[in-house]
Amino acid sequence: MSKWYNEAVFYHIYPLGLTGAPKENRDGGVCHRMEELFPWIEHIRELGGTAIYIGPLFESTSHGYDTKDYRIVDKRLGDNEDFKKFVRLAHEAGIRVVVDGVFNHTGREFFAFRDIQQNREGSRCCSWYKGVNFGWNTPYNDGFGYEAWRNCFELVNLNLWNQEVRDYLLDVIRFWIQEFDIDGIRLDCADCLDFEFMKQMRQVTAQEKEDFWLMGEVIHGDYARWANDEMLHSVTNYELHKGLYSGHNDHNYFEIAHTIRREFDENGGIYKGRTLYSFVDNHDVDRIMSKLNNKEHVYPVYTLLYTLPGIPSVYYGSEWGIEGKKQGANDDGMRPRLELAEMEMKNEHPELTAHIKALGELRKGNEVLADGKYRELLLTNRQYAFARILGDRAVIVAVNNDESPASMSIPMPVSADICTDVFTGETLKAEGGRLNIELDACGSKIVTAS
Repeated sequence: MSKWYNEAVFYHIYPLGLTGAPKENRDGGVCHRMEELFPWIEHIRELGGTAIYIGPLFESTSHGYDTKDYRIVDKRLGDNEDFKKFVRLAHEAGIRVVVDGVFNHTGREFFAFRDIQQNREGSRCCSWYKGVNFGWNTPYNDGFGYEAWRNCFELVNLNLWNQEVRDYLLDVIRFWIQEFDIDGIRLDCADCLDFEFMKQMRQVTAQEKEDFWLMGEVIHGDYARWANDEMLHSVTNYELHKGLYSGHNDHNYFEIAHTIRREFDENGGIYKGRTLYSFVDNHDVDRIMSKLNNKEHVYPVYTLLYTLPGIPSVYYGSEWGIEGKKQGANDDGMRPRLELAEMEMKNEHPELTAHIKALGELRKGNEVLADGKYRELLLTNRQYAFARILGDRAVIVAVNNDESPASMSIPMPVSADICTDVFTGETLKAEGGRLNIELDACGSKIVTAS
C-alpha cells in the first residue's frame, strides 16, 4: 500500500508573500496574518489537494530563508499558537502539512553568528559555520570572513560536519514534530547539505513519526543520490519542470517523453520505484502562464503534471492562471499578495480552475496514478500518449500541443475492449487492439481501461 505522500496532491504556499507581510522583520511585534490562511484550507480541499507545503516559517530577517530563530514562527505571520491551529485545521480537513527546513545556512541575526561577532576568536560558535577566518573581511565589514551561500553574505553557511550543529538542528526538527504535529519537511538547498546529516535526519524523523516525509530541493544531478532508502523520500523534479513548458513552447513532445522514459520507463528508467516531486511553477521560477507562448497549452501541461509519474504540486494562485516573473534578482513577482475571496470572485480562468479540480479528484485514492508503471504508447512532436498500468488496470492519457484538433490511434496497453473517459463518462470502444481518440486543439483526454 502506498504511503500518503506518494498519493498526495500538494498545494504550495509562500506565506510571507501570500499574506503581504513586510519585506523586513523590524518592528518586533507579532502580527497574526496567518489567520488569513485558515479559509484557504477549505479552498485547497475543494481543489483536490491532500497536502500543503508551506514555508519558510522560521523567524527570519527578510525573505524567510535568513533564519533568526528556528523555534519561533516568523512574527510577521503570527505566533506558534497560530501555526498549531493551522496544522490542526488542515488535519481536520484530511490535509497533511509539510514545512520548509532551512538547514544549510542561517541569517546574520542567528545567535551563533551574533556570538562570533561579539566574541570573535573566543566564541564557542566559531566551528558552527564554514570558513570562519579572522584574517578576512566581508561586505558587511565584520572584521572576519565566512563562507556564504552563493556569495549572498546575508546567508551564512552552517558547518554540518560539526556534530554539535547537527544535534542542534535535529532537536529543532523534533521540536517542530512534537510542537506542531507537522507531517514532513521540504529541505531548502538539499543539494548543498551533508549526506550524513540527511541520513541522521531520516533516522530521527522516522523514530518521531513513522510516515514522516523528507523532500529535498535539488536542481541538477543524479536525483537518486538524495532520494533513496537512507536519506530523502523525494526530491524536486526540475528536469521534468523544464520539459513541461519548453516541450509545449517548441511543439516538441519528444523532450517530455525522453525525460520520462529516462526517469521512469518500466524497462530501465533510472528512477523507477522512486517518486519525485513534480511542479510547473514555484516561488523561485516564473509562473507557468508567464512561460507559455500559447496560454491554451496550460491545459495539457496540468494534465501531464497530474498523470505522469510523480507527486503533483500546484503553486498558490496558479489555479486561477495568474502570471508573475522574476525581475533580475527580485522574486516578488512570483510571490504576490492574494486575497482568497477576491481571487474567487474575479477568477479570469474558471475553466482552468475546474480542470485542476477535476484532475485533483481523479488523483484522489487512484492507485494506478500513484503506483502504476509508465509505458509510452504513441509519440510525435505534437501528440503524445502513455499509460499508467497496475495489474490489469490502466489509465491512458493523450495530449495535443497542436493549435488544431488531432486524431490518434493508440495501442491498448491492457487487454480491454471498453474504455471510459474520466471527465465526460463517455464510453470508448477499442478495436483490433487500438483505441481511436479525438483531441481538441491544445487538448487532452484521460480514459480508464480494465
